[in-house]
Amino acid sequence: MSIYLTAIIKGKADTTAALKSILLNMVSNSRREEACLQYDLHESPTDNTFIFQEEWASQSGLDMHNQQSYIQSFVEKSLELTDSIVIYKTKKLA
Repeated sequence: MSIYLTAIIKGKADTTAALKSILLNMVSNSRREEACLQYDLHESPTDNTFIFQEEWASQSGLDMHNQQSYIQSFVEKSLELTDSIVIYKTKKLA
């Protein structure tokens, strides 16, 4: 059963370039993971907000993803680059 995530990341002022670089690196690495079915990144045209739409093949695949070094690196840097991160775990209705 697929796991669906939406992550909304609001960057601090003047962090757009650094934050975008890290997020794009996460995209390229995540898409190589076996359990990754979808990993799309969107950017707001009006503020420093990024949105991930993700689909994972299983909870165990998502758990492995969260242990990857590039994800851990983002977590460590997120305090200096972001104002907030909100993650929604959902189920597909239609």
